[in-house]
Amino acid sequence: MKPTLLVLAAGMGSRYGGLKQIDGLGPSGETIIDYSIYDAVRAGFGKVVYIVREYFLEAFKEAVIGKYSHVKCADGSPLQFEFVTQELNKIPAGYPVDPAREKPWGTAHAMLMAKDVIHEPFVVINGDDFYGRDSFRIAGEWCRAHENSKDVYAIIGFEVDNTLSESGGVSRGICRYDENGRLTTVVEHHNVHFEEDGKLRGDNSVTGERVELRPKDLCSMNMWCFTPDYFEKSEKAFEIFLKARSMELKSEFYIPYAVDLMVKGGTAVCDVLSTDSRWFGVTFKEDRPGVVAKFAELVEQGVYPTPLY
Repeated sequence: MKPTLLVLAAGMGSRYGGLKQIDGLGPSGETIIDYSIYDAVRAGFGKVVYIVREYFLEAFKEAVIGKYSHVKCADGSPLQFEFVTQELNKIPAGYPVDPAREKPWGTAHAMLMAKDVIHEPFVVINGDDFYGRDSFRIAGEWCRAHENSKDVYAIIGFEVDNTLSESGGVSRGICRYDENGRLTTVVEHHNVHFEEDGKLRGDNSVTGERVELRPKDLCSMNMWCFTPDYFEKSEKAFEIFLKARSMELKSEFYIPYAVDLMVKGGTAVCDVLSTDSRWFGVTFKEDRPGVVAKFAELVEQGVYPTPLY
């Protein structure tokens, strides 16, 4: 069984090149998505599903096929691609929407757009985040081990000190889990950074307090492992969300919200899988030179070839 990689790319621009998700950051102009696909293929994935917007679907599809058409899976078969679109009006009938709303409904809504093209365990990622080879290895192994499973999912937890920006504080969802390594909640913390006394702190979004965090606390970087039964449960969670918030102008249906409803409702459990991979991304424009330097270092160390494809 070859897992599928689901790439959240609906926030990207109207052409394949221009925003941070598709900025050429590698030594030969590789994008962050290029590295994610390279790592996923090496970890045994067999298909990539892109979630994009309708208005740039054809241009995006043409660019992707041109870049990756010759890429082979670990077993020598061609890497498969699917493209689905996320739009504001793709919601169940009967729910009123503020006519001033312009943006779609968030990451968990985006995932629902792929329900008809994914029938195997899959991993979802952000298109503008670098997750590292070890993360894809762990996720791929979990997917293969759960080929016939239902009602159990997983989150890849990154050590929070491996996810910080040198350019300022960041928001991170700190994972809390029980003695069995099962997720109990994800608590968002804002302005997370090391302070002058050397302590790592962030603003707890629930209590409003600034609290000390442990550098090795696991946090969510929106890398999740699911089995296909997730889609039916998520549709029910989306209806709960819409009943309460469909008329709100900017509220979004996020993956942690959907998973939290399932966990607290007893319909699913979620494993917390730890990786020591170092995440990075272009959170601030000032981050770009550092990210370029990190990719150059990884190439110099022999972790990646250049060009990748």
